[in-house]
Amino acid sequence: MQNGSGPRKHTIAVLVENKFGVLSRVAGLFSARGYNIESLSVGETLDPSVSRMTIVVTGDEFVIEQVTKQLHKLIDVIKVSDLTDDDHVERELMLIRVNAEPQHREEILRTADIFRAKVVDVTPVSFTLEATGDEPKLEALVELLRPMGIQELVRTGKVAIARGPKTRARKAEAPKRARVSEDPKVIGFAD
Repeated sequence: MQNGSGPRKHTIAVLVENKFGVLSRVAGLFSARGYNIESLSVGETLDPSVSRMTIVVTGDEFVIEQVTKQLHKLIDVIKVSDLTDDDHVERELMLIRVNAEPQHREEILRTADIFRAKVVDVTPVSFTLEATGDEPKLEALVELLRPMGIQELVRTGKVAIARGPKTRARKAEAPKRARVSEDPKVIGFAD
C-alpha cells in the first residue's frame, strides 16, 4: 500500500556520536517495541567522531513516526532522516558463491557480466561473485544463478544517501590577512 496507511519498508538514516554502546541502544529501541530491523549498516562519516546508521524497518507511518521520535530522544543521536519518500540512492553489496560445473561456467560469467558483478575468487568447484546494486537487481541475479547451485550467499545492509545537496555548499573564504597597522609587532606605522 503506497497511500501511507499500510506497513511498508522505510529507510532511516541516523547520524550518531561514534561512541561505545550507541549501536546497542539504537537497536534496543527497535526491539523493545517489537519492531524487526530488516537491515542495519553502520560506518564512520567524514568526521571520525560521527557515524551514520542506515536502518531498514517495516512499519506504517504511525510506527515510523514513533520510532523517529524515540530516536531523537537518545542522547547520542545527532540527526534522524526518513529517506523513504525523499529522492535518494541506495545500494547493497552481495557476495555469492556458486557451483562452477564445467557446463555452467560460461553462463555464470555471462550472467556476472550482465549484472556488472566481479569474480573475486575461483576454485576448481566454485566461483565467488561480488555484486552491488539495489534490492531488485540483486534478487534478479540470485534467481538467475539459483539453477547453477548457490553454495553460500552473504549480503550487507543497505546504505542510502539523499540525492543532491541538502544545503547549499559554501565557498571557502580566503584567509583574512591582517593589515600592517593591526600587526602588534609593527610599532608606529601609520596607514
